[in-house]
Amino acid sequence: MAGVREASFVDTAGGARFAVVTRPSGAVRGALLYVHPFAEEMNKSRRMASLAAFAFADAGWLVLQIDLGGCGDSAGEFGDSGWGAWLDDVSAGWAWLERRTPAPCALWSLRAGSLLVADWLARSAERPPLLLWQPVIDGRQHLNQFLRLKVASDMLAATDARSAATALRADLDAGRAVEVAGYRLTPELAAGLGAAKLRLPQPYASDVAVLEGAAGDRSEPSPAVAALASSWREAAVPVDVALAHGPSFWQTTEIETAPAFIDASLRAMQRWPS
Repeated sequence: MAGVREASFVDTAGGARFAVVTRPSGAVRGALLYVHPFAEEMNKSRRMASLAAFAFADAGWLVLQIDLGGCGDSAGEFGDSGWGAWLDDVSAGWAWLERRTPAPCALWSLRAGSLLVADWLARSAERPPLLLWQPVIDGRQHLNQFLRLKVASDMLAATDARSAATALRADLDAGRAVEVAGYRLTPELAAGLGAAKLRLPQPYASDVAVLEGAAGDRSEPSPAVAALASSWREAAVPVDVALAHGPSFWQTTEIETAPAFIDASLRAMQRWPS
């Protein structure tokens, strides 16, 4: 691996955020800001994101991987995080890149990181190329899946699953934080995630690459991703969808990797302007 990796900090309105910068050893073709997934999916995917950052650096891309407030090695607690504060962190990461390289900047996200990217674009004038890995399309559905982790735990304790889910929603609606799989989820964060949708501001002329994991011999994207891509094409968004065969590394029990995501990303990024 020819890339050079170093730890750094990005100043935000909420304090310094820990970041890892992976630099090309030669000329910089472009810069990528990585927006990580939600909760435990971030930890599961760290290895894969690191391998990808080195591969992108080998291809001439400077990569900034920022830990959002209360996540990873950044200061604060997850339970003190907020959706709005995370959007501010994305802004700070983007500004950090723009100050340090004259090369074009792009956004790379995984899972619920794509929802943050979409909300950030809605309030920004930036329209960069996008690399969306296994994007979450509906934030409310993703939130419900996260809450089911608590429901599953309560079921093991012989608690009625329906009652557990109802109680979680009632607590959040009443302004009380809930504990799910070791993560303290606040009403503000739940509301932000639950309201998020994977939408792009229009018009959107920059390239969008969507990579979806696939098992076995599946050769077509899922209906949800196919419908999303179709709607964007109808709006004249230059979107490309590719399948990446391999394990769902963001949720596997053991830490796994899926090199096909990296290979497909590099092919897509070769078509981007430099």
